[in-house]
Amino acid sequence: MVLRKPADRYGNIVKRLLSLSLALLFATLTVMAPAYAGETLSAAVTATLDRLYLTAFDEAIGRHAITQRDGTTYVSTGDIDADWLRDSSAIVRPYIRLSTRDAQVATKLRGVVARQAKYILIDPYANAFTSHYKVAERKFEVDSLLYPIWFAAAYYRQTHDKSIFTPEVRSAFVRVLQVLRDEQHHEKRSPYRHDQLANGGRGSAVRYTGMVWTGFRPSDDPARYQFNIPENMFAVVVMRDLTNIARNVWNDSRMADNAWGLSVEIQRGIEQNGTLTVKGIGRIYAYEVDGLGHANVMDDANIPSLLSIPYFGYLPAGNSLYKTTRAFVLSDRNPYYFHGRYAAGVGSPHTPHGYIWPLALCVQALTSTNDGEARRVLGYIAASDVGDHRLHESFDVNWPEQYTRADFAWPNALYAELVLTRKEQQPRATGR
Repeated sequence: MVLRKPADRYGNIVKRLLSLSLALLFATLTVMAPAYAGETLSAAVTATLDRLYLTAFDEAIGRHAITQRDGTTYVSTGDIDADWLRDSSAIVRPYIRLSTRDAQVATKLRGVVARQAKYILIDPYANAFTSHYKVAERKFEVDSLLYPIWFAAAYYRQTHDKSIFTPEVRSAFVRVLQVLRDEQHHEKRSPYRHDQLANGGRGSAVRYTGMVWTGFRPSDDPARYQFNIPENMFAVVVMRDLTNIARNVWNDSRMADNAWGLSVEIQRGIEQNGTLTVKGIGRIYAYEVDGLGHANVMDDANIPSLLSIPYFGYLPAGNSLYKTTRAFVLSDRNPYYFHGRYAAGVGSPHTPHGYIWPLALCVQALTSTNDGEARRVLGYIAASDVGDHRLHESFDVNWPEQYTRADFAWPNALYAELVLTRKEQQPRATGR
């Protein structure tokens, strides 16, 4: 985490006013910005959102996704020069549809899949790598193995381009299955240890549940209890994606059955061990459990999260258990939900108290069934723009000029996805 030092507040106010004036001028000159924002939001907020979108959509792939000499695509997370398996998948996801019309974009996306396969085969327990294929960080997070499959499956569904599924990619996905199977039985079969984990690096005690053990959360923080519920939900969805790839692309019924069986075992473990009753709210999903009766009742801004369950497809937004879980997440009962003068949303133990993450704001809008709530959240996103027209890792709900990570590609890419999704959901104009 890089915490931005406090600056001259009066200087920041001037910069924000100047930014707003430029954004208003820009909005009158362009027809490329998304039209949805102007329907109910103020002109000033609309202009800020439009400028954020144009910057975010251009930068995420133009500045962060870099084609390498070996034909692969290195995706820098931003001001930390490393390629996270999770982040790189999420950063390029909004460009899948564009790749059907733009050959250069398609080449970049295929290069992402190819590079991620190489990373997994180098070390499936690592979560981040350098541009020279060296391990940058070896924190085992289940989502790091899941995101590349999720992205490849989404790319294939929309483009029907089977060329991404090379023998090396197949070997990598087989390796993912092997590791997930081992981590169902962490104590007996896993070689993984990390000095930030309890019990000599093995992590806290667990009981077999069918779920997959994880050392770290999607925030890169150590897990309190080693069965992270959102990560395991994500695994259910991704293993079903892998089932379809194995069956329809590789004609590999054995691999398909293995992936499908794993998804069933994980889902059973979630539903039997991953819920609890919170007084005044009802039955909800826990964030982490150990299978021994302990539960961590919270949510974190990083995805997969409890808030993002409909986003990655484990349950629909209208599901009753999700709705009660969402009510908990977006309340003061969640220790990482913060509200203040300029915004309200979900933060993380990874960042200071009172700081919320644009990632979580985008997810809240993407999963909302209430357009008024979505518009309110868009207002919070606009309030976080301090003049650089970028979304940051997190910001202070009472003073957005205080933020972490000046250059963080993931939230900008997710915001671009939010804009494109909302634009698609708008009713098409019909002629007479």
